[in-house]
Amino acid sequence: MKKTIINPVIKDEITFTQTAAETNGRISTLVVKLMPGGGTPMHYHKNFSETFVVTEGELTLYLKNMVVKLLPGQKFIIEKGQAHRFANEFGAPVVFTTIVQPGFSGFENALCILYGLARDKRTNGKGIPLSLLDLAVVTRMSDMHQPGALALLSPLLIFFNILARIGKVDKKLIAKYCLNAE
Repeated sequence: MKKTIINPVIKDEITFTQTAAETNGRISTLVVKLMPGGGTPMHYHKNFSETFVVTEGELTLYLKNMVVKLLPGQKFIIEKGQAHRFANEFGAPVVFTTIVQPGFSGFENALCILYGLARDKRTNGKGIPLSLLDLAVVTRMSDMHQPGALALLSPLLIFFNILARIGKVDKKLIAKYCLNAE
């Protein structure tokens, strides 16, 4: 079942074409429409790899010692544990497919929550949650880890994650934005 979510703050769109639940955890596949200037901060995932395949526009991938520009038809695999970020430095939207292996429902849920928080005006102008509890939940749920000096923030996020679990913030966010999502 295809499901599209739109972030009204940053104007990005994500269409889930295959979810971890639909593939018995084998794969998650999503098509992303990333607006000019959009992208992610440097991060890595411990539990899955990501393959980026561009269909329209130009996607820039930043790795530790490398910059990769992908054009339509080109792909690049980011392995588990490899620090990376991606950006649209092109003057028009870039459309690309992200393949997550193995499939990861936490990653899917985190995206739904982030876009839902944006719809509810609970993020800043870059789409980052205003609540540290929400940010901690989404960071843990998506298996997103900060490399380098930013890793020093991990204990703080762990603390806020504990508070979020005590307050059942994670369960509330999933119930509001994932289970009942349109």
